[in-house]
Amino acid sequence: MNKINNIIFDLGGVVITLSPEKAIGKFKKLGLKNADKILDSYTQGGIFGELELGKINEEQFIQQLSVLCGKQLTYEQCLDAWLGYCKELPARNLKTLKKLRSEGYRLILLSNTNPFMMKWAESDDFDGIGHPISFYFDAVYTSYTMGVMKPDPTFFRRVLMSERILPQHTLFLDDGPRNVAAASQLGIRTFCPVNGADWTKDIYKFLNLELKEENIYPQQLKTI
Repeated sequence: MNKINNIIFDLGGVVITLSPEKAIGKFKKLGLKNADKILDSYTQGGIFGELELGKINEEQFIQQLSVLCGKQLTYEQCLDAWLGYCKELPARNLKTLKKLRSEGYRLILLSNTNPFMMKWAESDDFDGIGHPISFYFDAVYTSYTMGVMKPDPTFFRRVLMSERILPQHTLFLDDGPRNVAAASQLGIRTFCPVNGADWTKDIYKFLNLELKEENIYPQQLKTI
């Protein structure tokens, strides 16, 4: 049996419950008429993708979005629109993260995200009690600082190399099926909960099982 001792978490859809509809609405209010076609919950494109890949910075994003919206936007307006993605931060998730670390698991955050979202996530406002997201993780890897986005396997390889961990000793949680599939191809064990689902009990079914299968999806848990 290959014991799991590292757990990689996605941010949006796992730690945080996403609300794509709310984000789309906020960007539309800024003047981005085709926001519903541009924005994506898993892998952004256009200037949104360039921001999340680190190809442009916040100021460049604001200026380019201002052109698309036909008016000059402020940093605060763009930050508010991006934070529209954040529907909820369930207390049960944070409690479980703390519990897992106390049990000896190394917790790693791996996220397609951008400096607007991380400004909030790395602030004391993140959990409402004065802790940034890094308080709950041993390491944080973001697409805009790494220059690569999921489901590109390069992202996962870099994290494995940086952490000096083996894929068979690692569990990856992500609500994106393509991201989970990419990690699985590298030998990483995977769990694909639905956005907003309570994964805090199901995760232990992955951690405690002597698996012959490397990956189990939620629908398979019923047979365990």
